[in-house]
Amino acid sequence: MVEAKPLIHSRLLAGAVLRWGHAALALVLALPLAGCAKSPDATFDLSAAPAARSLRALRAQVVVTEPLATAPADSDRIVVRPTPDTRAAFQGAQWAERLPRLVQTRLLQSFENAALSRFVSRPDGRIVAQYSLNTEIRRFDMDLSRGEAVVEISARLVEEGAGRIAAAKIFSARLAPAGDDGPAAALALDAALGDVMSQIVVWTAGRL
Repeated sequence: MVEAKPLIHSRLLAGAVLRWGHAALALVLALPLAGCAKSPDATFDLSAAPAARSLRALRAQVVVTEPLATAPADSDRIVVRPTPDTRAAFQGAQWAERLPRLVQTRLLQSFENAALSRFVSRPDGRIVAQYSLNTEIRRFDMDLSRGEAVVEISARLVEEGAGRIAAAKIFSARLAPAGDDGPAAALALDAALGDVMSQIVVWTAGRL
């Protein structure tokens, strides 16, 4: 298991922020529990994609479901692949909440940033939608064998009621991080996810 380096006094984290030029990554250091000797995990958030190029309004209401994922991505752990066939999690670093839930929230915010908030929502039962945007997190990890952060998400636009798949596509992005520890992986994965979400927003707008 790869151990994350300490965040405080780390020049790597600052260098990674400057390198990627991505929206500021929210970093929260959990307060240690009284009487607990274990160091708290560094907790990382993910950013919504910035406003996409000018997009026309959608012609249908869409609900954005929580992405499907399998372990260990279906957790709050930051996943690493030491080799192509092995997966583990960085020690001392985690996402702000379960990755699928966090990605769903940031994807909704990405649509909002593209001025499409009137047409997308969570599937809460109060919105009568014509389509659902169903996604699956196929990869969301730091691949040490290739030295890159990988995000791969499949998306399907499904007609509500009929259940027919109107469109489907796999979106991916790969970025070389500034290092091989938890903070560097989190920053690179955040930037890669922003790229993927921008692709999904543009793709969805072009089909509805």
